[in-house]
Amino acid sequence: MTLTPLLRKSLVCAALALTFGAAQAQNFSFGLWGDMPYAKAGDQAKIPAVLKSINQSDIAFSIYDGDIKDGSSKCTDDIYTAALSMFGEMKKPVIYVPGDNEWTDCHRLNNGGYDGLERLSHVRKVMFPTANSLGKTTLPLEHQGQRGEAFYENTRFRHNGIVFVGLNMPGSNNNKILNEKDCAKKSARTPAQCEASNAEYLERDAANVTWMAESFATAKASKAAGIVLVIQADPGFDLPETEDLDESQNPAVSGYRNFMDKLASETEQFKGQVLFVHGDTHYFKLDKPLYAPNRMLGNFTRLETFGSPQIHWVRVTVDAKSENVFTVHPVIVKQ
Repeated sequence: MTLTPLLRKSLVCAALALTFGAAQAQNFSFGLWGDMPYAKAGDQAKIPAVLKSINQSDIAFSIYDGDIKDGSSKCTDDIYTAALSMFGEMKKPVIYVPGDNEWTDCHRLNNGGYDGLERLSHVRKVMFPTANSLGKTTLPLEHQGQRGEAFYENTRFRHNGIVFVGLNMPGSNNNKILNEKDCAKKSARTPAQCEASNAEYLERDAANVTWMAESFATAKASKAAGIVLVIQADPGFDLPETEDLDESQNPAVSGYRNFMDKLASETEQFKGQVLFVHGDTHYFKLDKPLYAPNRMLGNFTRLETFGSPQIHWVRVTVDAKSENVFTVHPVIVKQ
């Protein structure tokens, strides 16, 4: 049989569609870890076992959700280079998401009394040395902003039909300072620095909302089965166990409300599953927290990773064909 140009083109397009569909449906696993090592907890001796456990696993890549040091140690330059060395030991790609201990909290007296915004600039320049991920093998990342400049730390990539998003939303209320007392507490900050920090918070919060919305648009356009958003901070949820108290309205987590409200809206309009990952409070959690009184987003799952002194990690298996898409496996590392 002689193939006409039109028939030949149709067959090629069909083959490409089947190939793309197979790639989308391919199952894979990825790792999640963060909030380690903490010097005050003596974590350093435990890190080799964690790295070995992750390296020997079947994951395609891992994502580190912030806090390369504890909140009571100094923010000296060697802290960041040590973290890069740790990530450099990973066989598979590792994507780094900034935490509060490496910039937001550096103003603390016991952190050396640094200017937090200067340390943020340092993070952007040093912790993202190329456009790719970290690790012995790397994967290409999309970045918000230009290399070394504002918001470059916000990343995005796609893998087998899933969209992955990293956002700079750290602890300590997202760098939002509530008042003069909050500004001065155990801090070397000046009023002018606190004013600058609040301006930084507003600018970055707006950028985070934009990056998140664009990521959902990307997921919808590609008909992704799921989207994974990774931040460092515990943004504060309304706990269903306390019916008369909405913990999400606590001023100490007010710096996350705008983003979380927008995230709820995007989640409602998304047909796939949303896996929302954070560290910060160091206890493994997997739940579907209420984002408003008596209302649950059924396709929204919160996953909180382990953290010091619990030096473990989390493996997530992805099956784009399954209803829930994501299956979570806590990995307990024996020392």
